[in-house]
Amino acid sequence: MIFKRKLYDEMLEWKHESAGQTALLIKGARRVGKSTLAKTFAEKEYQSYIAIDFTSCKQEVRTLFDDISDLDFIFMRLQMIFGVDLQERKSVIVFDEVQECPRARQAIKYLVADGRYDYIETGSLISIRQNVKDILIPSEEHDLCLYPMDYEEFNWAMGNEVSVPILHKFFDTRRSIGDAANRNEMKRFRLYMLIGGMPQAIKTYLETNNMAKVDMMKRSIIKLYEQDFVKIDPSGNTSKMFLAIPSQLANNYARYQVNTATNGVRLERLREHIFDMEDSMVVNIANHANDPNVGMALHRSSDRFKMYLCDTGLFITLAFWDKKFTENIIYEKLLSDKLSADLGYVYENVVAQMLKTNGHELYYYTWPSETSNIRYEIDFLISDGAKIAPIEVKSSGYKTHKSLDLFCEKFSSRVNNRYLVYTKDLRKDESITYLPVYMTLFL
Repeated sequence: MIFKRKLYDEMLEWKHESAGQTALLIKGARRVGKSTLAKTFAEKEYQSYIAIDFTSCKQEVRTLFDDISDLDFIFMRLQMIFGVDLQERKSVIVFDEVQECPRARQAIKYLVADGRYDYIETGSLISIRQNVKDILIPSEEHDLCLYPMDYEEFNWAMGNEVSVPILHKFFDTRRSIGDAANRNEMKRFRLYMLIGGMPQAIKTYLETNNMAKVDMMKRSIIKLYEQDFVKIDPSGNTSKMFLAIPSQLANNYARYQVNTATNGVRLERLREHIFDMEDSMVVNIANHANDPNVGMALHRSSDRFKMYLCDTGLFITLAFWDKKFTENIIYEKLLSDKLSADLGYVYENVVAQMLKTNGHELYYYTWPSETSNIRYEIDFLISDGAKIAPIEVKSSGYKTHKSLDLFCEKFSSRVNNRYLVYTKDLRKDESITYLPVYMTLFL
């Protein structure tokens, strides 16, 4: 089962514009569909291709890249081993999970300069130092990021290519879609929140219609991530930080509490591993904007941040990690919005995912009340032209927005659009746009 992905069009653009001058590097977390996308593209857009999976290929293939002085010999051996006839400027070689063979990645510089074929690399945890410390990173790479399938790609997988373009028109004109239509769309979106955007999870749902089996598939992916984190941090602290993401959000901390997640280990000792977690694209990190304005990166805090999971479906499973599997009844209650639990953090995580997938770096802002012990918070800040747009996330239809009001009063000259993301229909009220959560896709 092959799913349609938006990145395909960007890959086509690379192929035509690069014309062999660069290799394409597709980065992404494990199991987001990098290998499938690369091979599908190779099959459709080239006359022939060789796909080398460095996690399982013969040692003979790996050693070919130890000495690249004779490219003719390397190409001849690859064609013989894989039984594929490579044709000049009409064939592509895929280096799948290239971080497992650093010498092959280093060879890209010379392979691209040779110019006979195109090259596509895929990699997980690809920028982690352990994978590149002994090689020269080639500058001849064009990077693209593949994220878990977004809400529109999820709809495509479900056989629905109509809804999202229509919703986009309503968003552009700031018109309501109607309460009945919103309820139906929220039901579809909650299904996306539960299943998530991992292709294997979606495939399992389409084949079985059994959420318990979907949950088991998601658990297997989470366990793979845990194994990766143990490789980079045998102490287990990175795994602890990863597993603590739902509880950290549920406790509504103003920042990620590293010492709480790791039983007392200080941030300074784990800062490098946090960078590695972010590089792996398994987590999304929102930094505190100390001075919320255009160019937030100039004033981001190095000590205050929040951590989100890269995929909403994995987040749901991790939130119920205390069980061996999450029963269908839990999913049914979540789907019908009848679970007796505060799920604000679930909505916050999916909004973070949607913003990140759309190319936004994640920032938030907190400040203390001048008259009480209350701390106000804006969940997300994004660039909006020459100004910024604050976003407050609600897990219900409540339209209260004191934090949003106070922020816009405090920084009135810096604010353009302001959004309250919630579960009800789109509505424009004075200066605030009340945005149904699924329309975060368009920000």
